[in-house]
Amino acid sequence: MHDESLALALASVGVVGLFCQWLAWRLRLPAILFLLLAGIIAGPLTGVLVPQQLLGELLFPLISLAVAVILFEGSLTLNFKEIRGVSNTVWSIVSFGAFISWAITSFAAHTLLGFDWTLAFLFGSLTVVTGPTVIVPLLRTVRPNTRLSNILRWEGILIDPLGALFVVMVYEFIVSSSEAHSLQVFGLIIVVGLVLGVLSGGAVAYVLRKSLIPEYLQPFGVLSVVLGIFALSNHIESESGLLTVTVMGMWLANAKDVNIRHILHFKENLTILLITGLFILLAARIQLNDFTTLGWSALLLFAVMQFVSRPVSILLSTLRSSLAFKEKLFLAWVAPRGIVAASISSLFAIKLSAVGMTEAELLVPLTFMVIIGTVVLQSATARPMALALEVAEPAPKGFLIIGANDVARQLGLAIMKYDCRVVLTDSNWDYIRQARMAGLENYYGNPISSHADEYLNLIGIGHVVALSPDKHFNIMACMQFLSDFGERRVFCLHDKVNGNTKDKHVVAQEYHGLSFLGADVSYKKLASLINQGGEIKHTKLSENFTYDDYLKKHQDSYVLPLFLVDSRNRVQICSDLNSFAPKEGETVVSLIKA
Repeated sequence: MHDESLALALASVGVVGLFCQWLAWRLRLPAILFLLLAGIIAGPLTGVLVPQQLLGELLFPLISLAVAVILFEGSLTLNFKEIRGVSNTVWSIVSFGAFISWAITSFAAHTLLGFDWTLAFLFGSLTVVTGPTVIVPLLRTVRPNTRLSNILRWEGILIDPLGALFVVMVYEFIVSSSEAHSLQVFGLIIVVGLVLGVLSGGAVAYVLRKSLIPEYLQPFGVLSVVLGIFALSNHIESESGLLTVTVMGMWLANAKDVNIRHILHFKENLTILLITGLFILLAARIQLNDFTTLGWSALLLFAVMQFVSRPVSILLSTLRSSLAFKEKLFLAWVAPRGIVAASISSLFAIKLSAVGMTEAELLVPLTFMVIIGTVVLQSATARPMALALEVAEPAPKGFLIIGANDVARQLGLAIMKYDCRVVLTDSNWDYIRQARMAGLENYYGNPISSHADEYLNLIGIGHVVALSPDKHFNIMACMQFLSDFGERRVFCLHDKVNGNTKDKHVVAQEYHGLSFLGADVSYKKLASLINQGGEIKHTKLSENFTYDDYLKKHQDSYVLPLFLVDSRNRVQICSDLNSFAPKEGETVVSLIKA
């Protein structure tokens, strides 16, 4: 292939992948679904994309390195300090429950598809892993209650690295069993993986702890070590590299006095890039006749996984839990498979086929069928099921208010009148005490602390308003919540510097969301109005009493609109006083000083 054609093909994969990611964001569905469908359309259906011709001998090394980075990024999230408080229910699901699911699925694969036991065990281990990349988008759409959300979220977080490690161990055993001295080879793979993983993790932790390389080079340095140690490990003992990078990630995640947040952020972005390209290429390699070869037995296997394997594992692993039967039914239904299953199955299929296990090629279409089936089926049915079982939360229309001062309390009480959950957060105990006396829900502490990450309950919260006297803290807090709520739902109270929006001292809007009441209204101004007797008043507009009439009525008073409530009882915060224009049937809520 000519260089120009190769560049065009690779660029096209990137553009299509971006569109798939955007579409998934708009529809609030896991991106993996659209990526796989795009790959199938571009590959076996139209023949536009043929990965073997596009990349040639580079295809297998690129897949191997991409999977190594994906596994490392997943294991980098397994901080044991953060999961000490995870309920026994979650631990039971990811241990005893996962084993039951693995056993049932493996038996079904052996019985229904005729896989030999080694391949059946590998497929069973591949499909145990759910992962946060498919669970989190589903939870945002379904919105189950707090307990179910936490269980499913933590199950995905824990089973992602632990399941990946289990898959790698099963694979290593299969590969070593084909050798003359299988037990010796398997032991050597484990020793090399553990030793190099711990040594490389410890070395990187030491370098980061001592700041031996500048911060801007740390993400690149860690990535280079991951790729290098993966290749070195495979060179010392074939197939030990995946175990090495998984152990390295876990070791680094639990190292003392090492801040890996910026590295994790870089790895998350890199993983999105790798997953986007990797999944399109992997799906394009699928042959449609592979699905024909699987036949109806594959659909029967899927039914066993959906209606037998998952329900049995949940019901048995939650026997001693306090979950209601309806909650257990919902957990038994939701278990979409994702990244680890798709990427590792493709890599292992290539490797096992190279050593003579031609049947392993069926792992890829079978795994992709399970992924697409679980994502489509559960995305379409999870929300109706949650409503039918009465385990769903209402729409997230609530407000998190940063600050519990006089201004914040008055705003919180005004918003609460419209059936919205309001949570005030502050580190000032006197403010929190007054908020409690006023009947306001509150969190005593810093909203951007690690404690808040674990204990600040944001279920039902859809907006953030920063109202502390410290404008710099307001901006910092808004930056923390932008990724969760989006730029249009985060409001920050602060004023301009010298009235110049392009001033070098002004933080750009994309870092703090929208301005609350515009840039000319400061905390001092709001506090002063309230201290001087200003009151928050609610006025509903009509055909005979328009917003102009409202302003004329209060022309002798100072009127500061705070928010409006539309005909559907939705609160809309005022972010720009000049463009604030309530309509007939809407309620204007303003701070009025006579």
